Amino acid sequence: MADEIPREARQLAMACHLIALVGLLGNGVGFVLGPLIVWLLKKEDHPFIDEQGKESLNFQITMFIVLFVSALFALVIVGFVFLIITAFVMTILPIIGAIKANDGEHYRYPFSIRFIK
Repeated sequence: MADEIPREARQLAMACHLIALVGLLGNGVGFVLGPLIVWLLKKEDHPFIDEQGKESLNFQITMFIVLFVSALFALVIVGFVFLIITAFVMTILPIIGAIKANDGEHYRYPFSIRFIK
């Protein structure tokens, strides 16, 4: 399957996933802005970039909502558990997505709301 998708397209799709992780660990807001920028600039280059960029962006928007709700629940202590789980999910799943995209596989995030279709 990876032979059908050009190397550059696979690398840019992988970047859509990894830049979210870098944004999360870096400045804290780039986890949504990073994939959005890459997707907007490169979605016309190849359908695989468009697909994986939307997947990454949808996942990050979903995680932003989950973080917000977890922060509200943290006011009553229960949310701290959700914050830890969300942080773990936001770290691990983009790495898996990046590996799959680099291999040319069509990766779909679990627990992701499809805001952008």
